[in-house]
Amino acid sequence: MSQAHSVVELGVPGSMARDQLASGSRQSRQFERQRAVTELVMSAGSVRIEDVAERFDVSLMTVHRDLDELESRGILRKTRGVATATSTSVIESSDVYRSHRQVAEKEAIAAAAMDYIEPSHAIILDDSTTVMAIARHLAGKAPITVITNALALMNELRATNGITLLGLGGLYYNWCSAFMGPMTRHEIAQFQADIFIMSTAAITNDVVFHQHLETLDIKRAMFDASNKRVLLADHTKFERQALHAMVPLRAFDAVIVDDGTSRMDVERMRNKGINVVVAATPHTHRSTHAHRGTDERSK
Repeated sequence: MSQAHSVVELGVPGSMARDQLASGSRQSRQFERQRAVTELVMSAGSVRIEDVAERFDVSLMTVHRDLDELESRGILRKTRGVATATSTSVIESSDVYRSHRQVAEKEAIAAAAMDYIEPSHAIILDDSTTVMAIARHLAGKAPITVITNALALMNELRATNGITLLGLGGLYYNWCSAFMGPMTRHEIAQFQADIFIMSTAAITNDVVFHQHLETLDIKRAMFDASNKRVLLADHTKFERQALHAMVPLRAFDAVIVDDGTSRMDVERMRNKGINVVVAATPHTHRSTHAHRGTDERSK
């Protein structure tokens, strides 16, 4: 894998663009199928591989390729013609699983986060699927510099006009599709970005928690390498638990949540002086604008 650094792409020739679009479409179908297979195996506990092929109307060879990929990410195991789910915590940490959870909420939160990004900013983005939702909005803030360890974000942004992409290298972790480890932390330490935007696995007692120490170490390094920090967290983060504490919510310049977050949680955070921004999701039929928190946003 690349050891990273500066990449700038301003477009590709027509034939190459068509090839990339076709490849992207195939990858999208594969990713969606793998997500559905994950859901199936999770709900059933174990499923015969032949039944998976029949369920999704694909060949056994295709199913085996999908299952091999999911097994390499630690999501399931293949034994004697059967796919079996691994632990729930491993599955829920996978980007395959997380990418289709709380989609509307993530989109609303991502749209609200754009108020904190200005042209010419250098921004650090983590490998979370919540932050991934920001990617399609970034062209409207160009020119900007994006620093990330997330391979999915690199692929999404690599041909976007006006974005200087700095890809962080290191040890590649397949289960989250991101680079982490000492080399990644060393590279992060070379930057001082305008803003860091991240999400989290869980929020307990108004403290950010993560399940994996490798993830926590990278996010701490990104946190320290930025002038401002914004946390994106849908309402389910307040219902979960994880092992490793990172920082209290008051350490962030803003905490953006969706309007499914309980009023009690929002009021408690604001009473502690935490700048909470509540983003309205489309299904609520409320204003699509985010509600401002306790502090004025910098412009």
